[in-house]
Amino acid sequence: MYRTIILAYDGSLEGRLALREGARLAQLCQARVVLVAVVEVGPEVYASDFGAIYASTDRSPEVQKILDEGLERLKRMGLSPEARLERGAPAERITSVAKEVAADLVVVGHHKQGVLARWLNGSVTTDLSNMLACSLLVARLEVPDDVLFTAGADRPAR
Repeated sequence: MYRTIILAYDGSLEGRLALREGARLAQLCQARVVLVAVVEVGPEVYASDFGAIYASTDRSPEVQKILDEGLERLKRMGLSPEARLERGAPAERITSVAKEVAADLVVVGHHKQGVLARWLNGSVTTDLSNMLACSLLVARLEVPDDVLFTAGADRPAR
């Protein structure tokens, strides 16, 4: 059903659940897996006695560690993932990679936010649903280890 699956990964609990659910789908479909982590580029704002201070910090090393962690998890699940470290707005970069690799499915986690936080920060998931030309899965299923690893990998998830 799915030939190429993108797993958007940020290392959070929600991201790890999405990684596991997406990995299970990839196992069942024998799909190519592309793991994507995005470094958001832009200034960070700090308040001080002298007003707002804008500092640009490069989070690439931190995000690379998250990407490496995700790669190791997927390899332990018997997959051969490709990794992409992208820089920019998450929805735009994920959409661009999806087009480039001809993805059939993008899997993301869901970060709960209040109405005000969602209004201020926006929603990557909403943006992806408007921008992607392929299917989008907002993963929430907790896939147990025995389903993902070794003998459990060839039987359907519960």
